[in-house]
Order: sequence, then structure tokens, then C-alpha cells
Amino acid sequence: MIELLAAAMGLAADDPAFWMPLLFMGLLFLLIAAGTLLDGIDIGVGILVPLAPAESRSRLMVMLSPWRDANEFWLLLGAGLFAAAFPFAWGAILAKLFAPLAMLMLGVMLRTVAFEFRIRASGRARQRWILGFWAGSVLTAFSHGVLLGRVATGYQVQAAHLWFDAFVGLCAVAAYLLLGATWLAMRVDGPLRTLAVRCARHAIRWAAAGMVAVSVALGLANAGIFYKWSNLADLSLALPIWILMLACFVCMEIVLLRLARPASRALPGTPFALCLLLFLLMLVGLGYSLFPYMILDDLTLWDGAAAVSSLRLVLAATVVAVPVMAVFSLLGYRSLFGPDRSDTDVVAP
Repeated sequence: MIELLAAAMGLAADDPAFWMPLLFMGLLFLLIAAGTLLDGIDIGVGILVPLAPAESRSRLMVMLSPWRDANEFWLLLGAGLFAAAFPFAWGAILAKLFAPLAMLMLGVMLRTVAFEFRIRASGRARQRWILGFWAGSVLTAFSHGVLLGRVATGYQVQAAHLWFDAFVGLCAVAAYLLLGATWLAMRVDGPLRTLAVRCARHAIRWAAAGMVAVSVALGLANAGIFYKWSNLADLSLALPIWILMLACFVCMEIVLLRLARPASRALPGTPFALCLLLFLLMLVGLGYSLFPYMILDDLTLWDGAAAVSSLRLVLAATVVAVPVMAVFSLLGYRSLFGPDRSDTDVVAP
């Protein structure tokens, strides 16, 4: 299969001009997956914050503190690597996704500023900054959904497509809420776990609706994607993904229902693990649908890649810098799992 793909590009499989763009696309996929899952947790908790009792909101913010700075690593590195490795795709994609990307940057900045100012504020001002963090989290999640909807419809901007983008944006808010709520249900108990389970049970249906809508739109908007998922030769890959995603939704619903009961013996970490798997399957399915294009039927990843000499320079910097930065960032995630023991806020001097 690799040889056929290389031949279609007019290259040999061992040619750096063929495998280096593939390597960088693989790295970008890993960064996107890490950012979606790890940053997605505090986006989800940020969306849930206003629903928590006022006395518990500071505790939720403290739970996110150890890895807030580490979450910025994935976005910055991913954007930098994409711009350096695929300069010819950067401008074309930015032009098509300018509005949702601007919305994303606004949400990220609002979340970061609100989180830092909350630490230094007191009293009512602190509660206002917590609400600012919520607004930034909702805006970030919504912009992710709009980006996904825009890609699924082939970057169309007619009124009907904009309504679809807005619907996927709302479903993305629900999906991130599901991720944050299942993580919270794993780490806390008592009233906060009850709240998290209740929010997750409401969010799961909207998350499922969004994923189905994106899948249908991808198939209807592009004949190549429809063929890729429906022809008999590729069903061996498509069917397991569909069945696993359906199983994740059903099992998550069952476990959340059990967790909602008093004195439940269900493992509180099960919904979170299923949600992680669900997000990964969604990203794998999306990557499989779009490959090898960066802009469907217009720009392949080889068309958008930099010259081999430039890719070698970027690869050398990546091999040296990324492991060090990744280890440093991952140290912040040491407290990501396990029961939370904090019950008070921490104020920086």
C-alpha cells in the first residue's frame, strides 16, 4: 500500500520527499490527540464550573492548576510544527478557517488570562474571573466544533453550512463537558461526583449527535470519503471503528447510570477511559477520512510540505527539543489521575 501511494505521488517509498511529510503528519496527529485529550479535560471542567456550588468552584480550579501551563505546550508546538513543516498549506488553510481560528485564539487567551487573574484576585473579583474562565472554555470548545464542521462540509460558508457549523460547535461543547465531567467523577466523590455524573449523562447524547452529524456530512460532502467508508474492501477497518464507538457510548451510559445510584460499586474511572477511547477513535476516523489531503481534493500533504532540506532542519530541531519539552510538560500531569484531596484554593503571593 505504501509503495502504491508513493507511486501515485511519483516518488519512491524510501525517498525523503515521500516519507518525511508522512512523519511530520504523524507527529502533528499525536500533538493534536494529546492537546485534544489533555487540554480537553480542563476545557470540560471549565464548562462545568458555573454548575458547581459556589464554595466548590475554587477547588475545581485548583485541581487544574498543576498542568494548566503544560496544556499550552501542545497548542504552541502543534502550530509551530505545522507552519514550519507545511508552509504551503498554512496560508491556504488559514484563509479558509480564519474566523473559527480567530475565535479559538480569543477563547484560549480569555481562559489563560482569567485563570491567572483568578489566582491574584479575592472575593467577588475571583468569582468573576472564574466565570471568565468558563466563558473562555465554552468559546474554545465551540470554536473546535466550528472548525470540525467547516472541514466536514468542505469549507462551505452558505447559510445552511453555517447553521451546521454552529450545531457541531454546540455538540463539541457537550463533548468536552463529557470529557471533563467523567474525569471529575473519577477524581472526586460526594456531591461533586453526583453533579459530574448528572452533567455527563446529559452531555453524552449531544456528543453522540455531533459525531454522527460530522460523519454523515463528511460522506455527503465528498464522494471519495463516502467510497472510502462504504466499499467492501475497506469495511474491515470501518466496521470495527463504528462498532467500538457505539460500544463506548452504550457502556458509558450504563456505567454512568450505575454511578448515579447511591453506594454504587461501579468503577468511577470507567467512563473517563471510555471517553478517552471515544475521542481517539473519532480522531483516527477523521484522519483516515481526510488522508492524504490537507484540503480535500485540492492539496495533499506532499503539496503543502516544505523542501526536503527545510524538513531535515525542522526534524533535527524536533528530535532535540520535543523530547525535553514533552518530559517537562508531562511532569505536570503526574496528578492527573487518582482521588483529589484538595478542598481549598491556593493564592499565589
